[in-house]
Amino acid sequence: MHDFQRDLMFLLHDVARLLRFDADKRASVHGMTRAQWGILIWLERQPGLSQKELAELLEVEPITVARLIDRLEGRGMVERRPDPKDRRIWRLHLCKPAYPVLREIDRQREEMRLLVTHGLNEATIETMTEALLTMKTTLTHDIHQLRRYASADAEAREIA
Repeated sequence: MHDFQRDLMFLLHDVARLLRFDADKRASVHGMTRAQWGILIWLERQPGLSQKELAELLEVEPITVARLIDRLEGRGMVERRPDPKDRRIWRLHLCKPAYPVLREIDRQREEMRLLVTHGLNEATIETMTEALLTMKTTLTHDIHQLRRYASADAEAREIA
């Protein structure tokens, strides 16, 4: 008999789901969404992303990002600037009102980290972090391999 309470795949999924739920609640208290918080975080880390690049990072459709950016732009937190090399592309940049929100997001993320690691010692947290980084690297590598294979397979079908 399988112990589903200790199944790694279910645990990873459930912990991620519970973290998303908690982040949703925290963002809503501030009149925002988790997705809007994610956009602000990505733009702080990588200023000048395009809406398409941001959609790929967030794993949502570009139209979804466009609507979220519209709302953030309406709040004065984000601005669209034309790409100097391609006028079809808008580059996204943070504005001053975004920075106090980002500090609040940092505070909320720290609270979430403390909550999720409560009762764990630093060695365990470091081991978990290394294990998750290894899993992410493996999955990222495998996904890139699958994409290359799918692309090559599609090209072969077109030629045939």
